[in-house]
Amino acid sequence: MEQTITKSSPKEKLMSAVAMARYNDAYALAGQHAISELDIPTTRSEEWKYTRTTRISNVAWIPATDKASVDLSEFQINGLNASKVIFVDGIFRPELSDMHSLPEGVDITENPELDAEADFSDFYDAYHAALCTSRMRINIAAKSAPEKSLHIIHVAATSESLNQPLIEIVCDKNAEMHVVESFVSTNNKSAFTSRKMKVHVESNASLHIDKIQMDGTENFTMNNEYVGIEQDARFTINTLTIESNWVRNQLHIALNGQNIEANLHGFYLPVKKHFVDNHTRVDHLRPHCVSNELYKGMLNDQSNGVFNGKVYVHLDAQKTNAFQSNANILLSDDAQMNTKPELEIYADDVKCSHGSTTGQLDEEALFYLKSRGLGEDNARKLLANAFISDVLDKINNEAVKHYVTEQLIQRDLLFA
Repeated sequence: MEQTITKSSPKEKLMSAVAMARYNDAYALAGQHAISELDIPTTRSEEWKYTRTTRISNVAWIPATDKASVDLSEFQINGLNASKVIFVDGIFRPELSDMHSLPEGVDITENPELDAEADFSDFYDAYHAALCTSRMRINIAAKSAPEKSLHIIHVAATSESLNQPLIEIVCDKNAEMHVVESFVSTNNKSAFTSRKMKVHVESNASLHIDKIQMDGTENFTMNNEYVGIEQDARFTINTLTIESNWVRNQLHIALNGQNIEANLHGFYLPVKKHFVDNHTRVDHLRPHCVSNELYKGMLNDQSNGVFNGKVYVHLDAQKTNAFQSNANILLSDDAQMNTKPELEIYADDVKCSHGSTTGQLDEEALFYLKSRGLGEDNARKLLANAFISDVLDKINNEAVKHYVTEQLIQRDLLFA
């Protein structure tokens, strides 16, 4: 008797988890409806031209159902005065978090109400809504400026788990806050972590986020940040990709008022066959605002990188200052980098610049260091230190800066 084997399509594999969806409200149902109408993005789409999604779509990811046991001691940042908020396999774990010692003025709400009229145009955004694993709102009260930071730790602990938390941060008027977000792993098998963050920085507030990605050599990570900034506010995000198998960061910044400062910084150091993609969009909507964007990459072995940054200056955004820079060094003949900085300007009284460079280590500098007694490997690492030092200097918290530097040294990426 012949047996017929039916092969599932990539979309059917991703959709197989919908039956296990944790939420079944209007927001989740809107996501489920949208993904039935949307296609998985391919390289035929301009936004995904250099980003292959087949390694994600060919796996039947399943949301974790059991609470995995984890040891958090190795993920602590020594010297950081912070309260921990823990997600394991995309599920918020209050028993592991410092819920009774949050920074002054910080309030956390689980399962907040979401926009039932949400409109999804991106497949993975809709997929996240349909299969969100935890929802959280973090509110920083008006006029508060806690000395204590908030450390959000995402732990991938279960093989082939689908980890999709949603975090909303509301920084009220005249408030100041420092948030550290770590992506880590306790297993050597693949998981898919897709974290969505919605940020509201109200007038005259200041929010600083250090995002550290080091979730192992097998995991897949997709981060979406949607940031709205109001008049006289300041927002900074440092995206530091230290170790990950496949990463796509999508950052959407809207400068909604006047006299806003937005800073986007990052570095990425992929090795082996790892892949890192940074997509950013900064919308200048009102006059007298400043945005600064600096991303640097060092790519080794057969790794692959993408940078696509767009600064969009709208008609009413006169007196805009917008600066964007992407610099890359290829450490091997097989590493590849695709970079596309963009400016789209509809105002006529602005100062905007963008640029990109991709090259190799300076052979003369390498020769000089070797002539002073350094070996080839250490000379290369010392030049790497110099190359990414201006991004490292954007980390204002000394404990975080020291921790990131130590992680790079441990992975043999920097010179001790």
